[in-house]
This record gives sequence, structure tokens and C-alpha cells, in this order.
Amino acid sequence: MDIGGTSVQAGVINGNGTVVDTARVGTPADSDALEEAVVGVVELLRRRHTIGAVGLAVAGFISADRKRVMYAPHLAWRDIPVAERLGTRTGLPVILEHDANAAAVAEHRYGSGRGAGVLALVALGTGIGGAMLLDGAVFRGASGVAPELGHLRVVPDGRACSCGKRGCWERYCSGTALAATAIELLARYPGKSTVLTREATGDPASITGRRVAGAARDGDPVAQLAMGELGRWLGEGLSLVADVYDPDLIVIAGGVSESAPLFLDEAREHYRTVLTGAGHRPLARIRTAQLRDEAGMVGAGVLARETVSGGGPPVRGWSGVFRRR
Repeated sequence: MDIGGTSVQAGVINGNGTVVDTARVGTPADSDALEEAVVGVVELLRRRHTIGAVGLAVAGFISADRKRVMYAPHLAWRDIPVAERLGTRTGLPVILEHDANAAAVAEHRYGSGRGAGVLALVALGTGIGGAMLLDGAVFRGASGVAPELGHLRVVPDGRACSCGKRGCWERYCSGTALAATAIELLARYPGKSTVLTREATGDPASITGRRVAGAARDGDPVAQLAMGELGRWLGEGLSLVADVYDPDLIVIAGGVSESAPLFLDEAREHYRTVLTGAGHRPLARIRTAQLRDEAGMVGAGVLARETVSGGGPPVRGWSGVFRRR
């Protein structure tokens, strides 16, 4: 399962990493209701398939033993032993993973990340998820929460973020950020838009990132400006990621990546311009995810299967490469 701020997406994954069945429900705002939703989807798929384990890709901080959700900015879980509670209720082994880590593992095995030595994955959705793979190993940092890229502060005293800070990268480069930028631009350029102006007049809350992307494809000038701003902020953040990690490949994933033709060229150009040492160092390749919105649940399924079978992929922490048992 891929549990995001908007929806719970589940898939049955076979031994080849192929999704053979899916189910989706909205993400409840309440902790208990979220647990009920997950259990309900598991039971739905169990009626159609033999399930051996459950992997949850969660948009939040996962404990080093991958059993607890410590904090999730867009979910209701706070320091909850999710693996134990869901395992008790379903009777199945339950493995947790950060959603971006799961997506990175899936892309490295089956998608755009194959063959990469140092892979950075940036997942653009409700917020921003980040992951790093070093020679295929998940890098978690000292306490299991690295790299939290979406909450890098790019604008001091900027837009308020659900994490409690202001000016986080995801407040300028995500699906929700795209909608916020479009609303700001409509106020700045009254009368310049068409589709978005009508929607904002009727109900400003109806302007979503998906709506903005659709309007941009249809030639709406304010929507196109908003997509350009998204691309510029993506390039800005990627330059920070490259300065710190020096990846050879960056994979752009998440729901927003489906609109990549509208912003990725702008992102690449801005990245080339602001990268430290630009013109005197190799540039990371920047690709979109091949597995698209299935990457998180495919990675979660792969990790769950490997963990219960007695191994699991290597994991990098501060002490080096080791295997979680």
C-alpha cells in the first residue's frame, strides 16, 4: 500500500514486481479511521488473492525497526505501532517503509533507476518525499528519517507548512503548492486567466494542482505561469540535493510528475544555472519515474516479501551497510 495525504492506494504485487490487482480509498483524517481503511482494503484484496505479507509505504517518519510511524505531516498517525496493530488485525506480517524509499527501491529494480550508483528520488505529490539509494542500498541516516527533502527551507519566513516551519520546499514545489501559486497569480494578474478565473470566482478551493495542470495544457496563461514557477522551484531544490549528495541520477516521481512536459525543461535549465560549480562538474541525469503512481506500492510489496522471506535489501545508516532482520 501507498498511504498518502489524499488516498490509500493498494496493489497485489507478484514475484516479478508486477501489479496484478488494485484498490483505492480516500485517506481519512482520523487515526482510527485510517487504520480501519487500511484493514478494509487488505480484506478486500484477500478475498481475491492469496496474500503473504503487507508492505505499507507511508508519507512520514518511520522508526529504524520499521514498526512505528513516528510522525507524518499529512497523516493522523503520531508515534503509533502501526505494524503491530495492523498485523494483529489482519493476521499477516506488516512491514513499514517511507513512501519515497519504497518508490526508489521499485524504480531501481524495475524502472528509471536501473543501473544508478547514487540515486536521488524526489516524489512530488501532496508534499515532497525524498529518498537516496547508494549502490542500491536505502540510505536512512542515523535515526532512520533521512533524507527529509520536502522540508528543506528554501524561503525564510515563506508559506506556512504543516510541519510547523515556514518556507519549506514542498510549499513551493508540490501539487498543493501548484494550486497555491495559481491562486496568488490570479490575484496578481486579474483578468489574465480564463478557466482558472471562472473556477476561482465560484469556489477558490476547487483549484487543485491537477486542475492547474489541465488548464495549462489548454493554454490558460496563469496556469502556464504557475507551471513555470513549479519548474523553477524544482530546479532550485534539485541543485541543493545535488550539492549535498552529488547523485548521478535524479528520478522525479509522484502524481505531479505526470505533468512533467509542462515543467521539467524549466527545472533542468534552472538546475544547470544555480548548481554550485555549474559548467565545471558533471550534471546528474534527471528522469521521470517509469512506474509512475505504482512505484510506492510496488516497492512496499517488494520490501515486505523480501523481509518476511528472511533477508531484505541492504540499508545504509551512519554505521555502514547492514541487513535488517
